[in-house]
Amino acid sequence: MSLDSGIEEFAKVYQQDIISQSQVEDEEYFREDKFTEIMMEDLCEADEIDNPFVCSHRSRGIKVNGYAISENESCIDLFVSIFYGDGSLTSVPKSEVTTAFKRIYNFFTRCLEGYYRDLEEASDVFDLASTIYDMKDNLINVRLFLLTDGITKKDLINDEISEDMTISYHIWDLERLYRLKSSGNKREAIEIDFENDFGDFRCLPMAGSNPVYKTYLAIMPGDVLFKLYDKFGPRLLERNVRSFLQVRGNINKGIRDTIIKEPYMFLAYNNGLSVTAKELKVKKSSGGDYIIKWAKDFQIVNGGQTTASIYNAVKKNNADISDVLIPLKLTVLKEPEHLNFIVPRISEYANSQNKVSVADFSSNHPFHVKLEELSRTIWAPAKHGMQAQTRWYYERARGQYLDEKGRENTDSRKKAFEARNPNKQKFTKTDLAKFENTWNQLPHIVSRGSEKNFKDFMARLKERGDFQPDNLYFEHLIAKAILFRETEKIVEKQKYGGYRANIVTYTLSLISYKTEQRINLDEIWRQQALTPIMIDTITMISRYVHQHITNPPDGKNVTEWCKKEQCWKELIKANLNIPIEIQKELVKTDVRSRNRVDKGIGSPDSEERKLISEIMLVSSETWINISIWAKQTGSLQLWQRRLAYSMGTLANKGQEPTLKQSIQARKILEETKRLGFKIKDEDKFRLEEDRILNRLSSGDREKYIQLPDEIKVEFIKKYLRQEKIDEYNYNKSHRQY
Repeated sequence: MSLDSGIEEFAKVYQQDIISQSQVEDEEYFREDKFTEIMMEDLCEADEIDNPFVCSHRSRGIKVNGYAISENESCIDLFVSIFYGDGSLTSVPKSEVTTAFKRIYNFFTRCLEGYYRDLEEASDVFDLASTIYDMKDNLINVRLFLLTDGITKKDLINDEISEDMTISYHIWDLERLYRLKSSGNKREAIEIDFENDFGDFRCLPMAGSNPVYKTYLAIMPGDVLFKLYDKFGPRLLERNVRSFLQVRGNINKGIRDTIIKEPYMFLAYNNGLSVTAKELKVKKSSGGDYIIKWAKDFQIVNGGQTTASIYNAVKKNNADISDVLIPLKLTVLKEPEHLNFIVPRISEYANSQNKVSVADFSSNHPFHVKLEELSRTIWAPAKHGMQAQTRWYYERARGQYLDEKGRENTDSRKKAFEARNPNKQKFTKTDLAKFENTWNQLPHIVSRGSEKNFKDFMARLKERGDFQPDNLYFEHLIAKAILFRETEKIVEKQKYGGYRANIVTYTLSLISYKTEQRINLDEIWRQQALTPIMIDTITMISRYVHQHITNPPDGKNVTEWCKKEQCWKELIKANLNIPIEIQKELVKTDVRSRNRVDKGIGSPDSEERKLISEIMLVSSETWINISIWAKQTGSLQLWQRRLAYSMGTLANKGQEPTLKQSIQARKILEETKRLGFKIKDEDKFRLEEDRILNRLSSGDREKYIQLPDEIKVEFIKKYLRQEKIDEYNYNKSHRQY
């Protein structure tokens, strides 16, 4: 077998990556799960798949290792792995390939028949099997993937096409993965032969010359676009913008209705597609028209919803699209090095039906560039009993670690690089998002998968303006990384039987909430480890979390329940106290007692006046405590900490804040409350009192003001109790998850 000489080194490094990331090294199946996870992440980065999850299950004649489901539950990817784990280039016999595909196919068909009834409810595979069963009437596309660290023969396995759905087969072995990662591309380029396979169409080339690109305007027939997506699926969509197969919102429903009811009007109503390509072949007809024959790396960078709507209309509604025409702008980049810079900007700036978030274009974001720089220069303290210092390597772009290690020209230099940058201390953008969103008490977001969680993280980062990480931020981030990865080990040892990822993020989020984010991150960074008390706390909380998430209301799907914000809200409502011992390790927030000038509750004459009055009810001591707490925990932005301190000064002097200050102050109160900071009981009472008074009639408000203080307290308590009773009764009769 003739292979690129670099693949042998790649195989060994890939194997070491799996070992270093495996938390329980003695369990064979766990390493196979880690291999599946890493391989799926690589394919996700290459835009072959979208938002995958590991889910390992095997029984007689069936096996599954992972899955990915489209947002509207009409398409599903199922993964089965053949993992040898020896770091050698093992040739996979054709019989093993056939058996693996047969097992994953059997799993899928059994699920359609109700296999979930035979499974333990407290397991990941139960959720997957029940989801497939619920999807069976809606499925139109099933892709079965074989993942292996061996080398296979590339025999073509024929797809199965029926009236209801298409089942296709895909093999990713170590050779194919190596060529993908070493080619310098993020994905395998699509080559499209329009003339022979899909149907060619006329175009109009841009007049004049341009050193960077050449543009063509065209009208693409709807059936050509349908056949393209049917063949290539998500690979047709630009790598930085994820477009899901969904028909939601009035705009997308309008597209669908036009296709079905007025296909001849589609050209007039639709904004069309923006497409890029590396190469294009165009011929000139005898009549002088230009016709597109062939394209390489044909990518739809804007128009994912149009593509999905046409595809769904045919598959689900049997729509006749012979009269559908789509306006198309095709940009051919003349220099390959312009690809990564220009393509994301075409996506960002193009006018499309659904706005594309700037958060989707993140690889070259200044935040990530700076974080990468910090990771290459900051040395972590040596662990107890050791002298050598190491670095935590931030892999801003997939494959950086292997590339940098590969540039070392001798074995000794490669070993030295790995000693300085241990593989187990490498972390990626999606890891970063898990660490941060878990710390910021968003476990329901983390549970939605790496890709969606990362997008949420980037959206929140954008709200912080021009935030730039510094040394302290990096050290605290690594402390959160240590917390997260050590919790993974702790949870794995508890052998809960499933939902490890959900238990980890919910456990740490709950500890973050219960401690008001006062975990001593500086000490974790210094020790590069957790204390025994913290380990015991994580163990105890994880048991409670496991019980909570595996008992969803009305027996709902556990995986879906964990993605709901309600799951988190119900968890923090519970009367659960963390161990007293951990309190000794938390960051202190002592502050000298300060006098507070009370302000009366005036009758607001506008919404702005009401807001200012509400903010003035918060004591100086509370604002100062918020400022100190935020500084010690790094919970708020610098300007928010300064504003909190300024609000404390104003409150101490009895001065009124401006409207702008009040608006931002309310946001600070909401954020600190969400992160678990406890506002003083007196302030809490005054805020509730002000809210309730605003609901009373002017007559009742005057009566309240005349009451003695102790009667006022009883009145407010009684009012709040009745609110809770009303809310409970409403939720009981209207609860939906």
